Amino acid sequence: MKRWPRIASVLLIVGGLNWGLMGFFQYDLVAAIFGGQAGVLSRIIYSLVGLSAVYQIFDFPTRYKKDVQTKDVIGPTRFDRAA
Repeated sequence: MKRWPRIASVLLIVGGLNWGLMGFFQYDLVAAIFGGQAGVLSRIIYSLVGLSAVYQIFDFPTRYKKDVQTKDVIGPTRFDRAA
């Protein structure tokens, strides 16, 4: 099951970079590669990015909970040391 979080993360990176390009340069890379914003492949990519965001929303609390539990088991990290 570790495959799905990785796929979702990659798709969110693609979506974030695409939004960055849109914001800074008004250039839609996904549309340019896959045949315009109304193209079937572009819409599939946009949909997968959206589904990845929904997946990450629901997966985030379980990951955060695991990180907190793991930290308690492992002990203090280098960031926990007193200055």
